[in-house]
Amino acid sequence: MDIVTRTATLIGQRALIITTLAVPVAGWAVHALALHRRLETERRDPLTGAQRRAAFERRAKRLLARHHRDSLICLVDLDNFKRLNDTHGHAAGDAALAATSERLARWAGPQGVVGRLGGDEFAVATRIGTRMGDNAMEVSLERLMGSLHEPVPTVAGPLAVAASVGTAVPDYLGIRALPALLRGADASMYRTKYSGRYGWAEIEDLQTPTVNGRRRGRPGTALERAA
Repeated sequence: MDIVTRTATLIGQRALIITTLAVPVAGWAVHALALHRRLETERRDPLTGAQRRAAFERRAKRLLARHHRDSLICLVDLDNFKRLNDTHGHAAGDAALAATSERLARWAGPQGVVGRLGGDEFAVATRIGTRMGDNAMEVSLERLMGSLHEPVPTVAGPLAVAASVGTAVPDYLGIRALPALLRGADASMYRTKYSGRYGWAEIEDLQTPTVNGRRRGRPGTALERAA
């Protein structure tokens, strides 16, 4: 066998070995990608892209543990959502939900997290840099309210939407416990419901009675249904 033939044979053998090794590697890569996508689906709401409750709570708790001095928790609820669905159809309702989630994510930024807690209810945990001034949170929340009240583009034309926002500030309230902060944000949101404004949670809001984890008297609680 001449040198040219031997060289070609060696190259062919090496190529076969590399190809043989590459097949399982490629298979694992496809498997890993599929697993990643499945995990992302489990963590994220498919309609809005927001985190599901469990994933949101994990990330929000980490943020609170590291940055409680400049963090805040918001609870956001679309106003008159049932009427919107009944009047304009579920496609319009879905568009409103997706737009709301996108606006919340843009406002929260890469350091924040947005969760869809169910229906038309969202939660946000993020940081507001106090170096922007003493009223940094107020300015940021005013910007959020303006964004949430912008019409949503749909195939049928712009759709008017509105949302109510309750805010709990860990540094002001002196706590980092996420369930209590969400409860306070929920109570403050309902104080300002349909006002076009946002609300601040106060210390007494943290003691608001709940039914099955939801504020007593809130739509969907057992006590309200019984009434």
